[in-house]
Amino acid sequence: MNLRLAPMLLFAAALPAWGAAHTLALTVQRVDGEDGVKVYQIASRGTVAASPAAVWRILTDYERMADYVPDLRRARVLSRDGAKVVVEQQGGIDFLFFSRAIHLVVQVHEQAPNRIDVNLVDGDMKIYRASWELRAAGAGGTDVIYRAAIAPNFYVPGLVGTSIVRKDIAKMMAAVLQRLDQPD
Repeated sequence: MNLRLAPMLLFAAALPAWGAAHTLALTVQRVDGEDGVKVYQIASRGTVAASPAAVWRILTDYERMADYVPDLRRARVLSRDGAKVVVEQQGGIDFLFFSRAIHLVVQVHEQAPNRIDVNLVDGDMKIYRASWELRAAGAGGTDVIYRAAIAPNFYVPGLVGTSIVRKDIAKMMAAVLQRLDQPD
């Protein structure tokens, strides 16, 4: 079951492909949001060997995200005005026997060199707010912190929704962190 909610999803348990020297934490909670909407609150943290500058360069290269973010088919910059970037993202979800294309337009606010905020402009979510925070770590590495509040505008079963989202975010974070650990 894959639930590709968003690529900034830009942005989970021990991940064997990532290596034993790395640690990754992930929490997902389903809480009541505004107007009774159920919102998934996500917090994830991992450490990579790459420098904060290298991590920043990779995370802000939006049009190349589809190269490494699972289920993201395309990302393109629609406009840029200084630190504000509007990005269109196209991906998909697969849930049991159900498949659906997902389209998002998000506004990214870059706060160089250590924070990226992402907010929904339009698309297949009721709520989508995310942030990436970068902190220098020992030996020249980077702590990568991802937080998000999301609510799809399509049905996700309550009993299994949190585990579906957790699995999807773990997959996305593993891919992103693996890419960040291999700067060009």
